[in-house]
Amino acid sequence: MQQNKEEEILRDLQSPDKKRAAFTQIVNLYSEKLYWHIRKMILNHDDANDLLQNTFLKAWTNIESFRGDSMLSTWLYKIAINECITFLNKQRNQNNVSIDDTDVFLLERLKGDTFFDGDKVQMKLQEAILTLPEKQRIVFVMKYFDEMKYEEMSAILDTSVGALKASYHHATKKVEEFLTKDV
Repeated sequence: MQQNKEEEILRDLQSPDKKRAAFTQIVNLYSEKLYWHIRKMILNHDDANDLLQNTFLKAWTNIESFRGDSMLSTWLYKIAINECITFLNKQRNQNNVSIDDTDVFLLERLKGDTFFDGDKVQMKLQEAILTLPEKQRIVFVMKYFDEMKYEEMSAILDTSVGALKASYHHATKKVEEFLTKDV
């Protein structure tokens, strides 16, 4: 979104009579991008929809605390990522899975998801991504699928660009090894 459009929305958020309309603009502008970001982390359509709603609910509830130190999109991505991490931790607890283990339960849900229209190669890629440690998975999804710049990722994840580049490099190597190990 253009910088001045975001500034206009932020100004409208300050006005009680324009606040709802401004937030509706935010939802309209970011829903699709955030949905797909969440979906790449969670894999399941219904869960991604729920987490997207949670993300916007938290944003609406906390909009007064948004100080404008970062871009609005950065703030929304932070909320979405935190929602994903919370969801994954709950799922791991329910499935008695260690944080260090592969999140196989996500793959099983993906296989049963009627909204997944991928082929065997896409399923294998998702399986490879699930073998990554959580931080590397987040970085991989943001860079590979969302094509996000390292600087933007740095603002969202509060991590240095160098560390993000290293995480992405390690993640791509692990994914590549996973995809080629049976070939």
